[in-house]
Amino acid sequence: MPNRFSRHLPWALLVALPLATACARDSVPSLSAPEALERARAGNLTIVDIRRPEEWRQTGVAEGAARIDMRHPAFADTVLARVGGDRNAPIALICRTGNRTSQMQAVLKNQGFTNVYHIGEGMAGSGAGPGWVRRGLPVEPCARC
Repeated sequence: MPNRFSRHLPWALLVALPLATACARDSVPSLSAPEALERARAGNLTIVDIRRPEEWRQTGVAEGAARIDMRHPAFADTVLARVGGDRNAPIALICRTGNRTSQMQAVLKNQGFTNVYHIGEGMAGSGAGPGWVRRGLPVEPCARC
């Protein structure tokens, strides 16, 4: 026979799950595309485009971004070299729509990086925003990627 608490468990879960999801989302440091551009231009952030070369060719690459394919076997080491060996340097990852950046953000954190953001709207846009390209932010062509 169910006790009085088990009757309320489904309702408690309906309330708790959205709150837990919102908290998890808020715990992922992120920047909008314009914020990332502003910080990069000020010299306070390194943007790393983690997409594949064919994606870089399709849209171009965010102004000043390092092109480091997330599939590269030494991805974390390559990022570390790009920021002069400083695991505390501010880094913002960008991909097409923000899905891969949150995954790679965790990878870098597991490698000891402490200041890793993700640009949730990505290059093409997502629920986090319209995206770098639709915002009309500057891109660099990558014809020979």
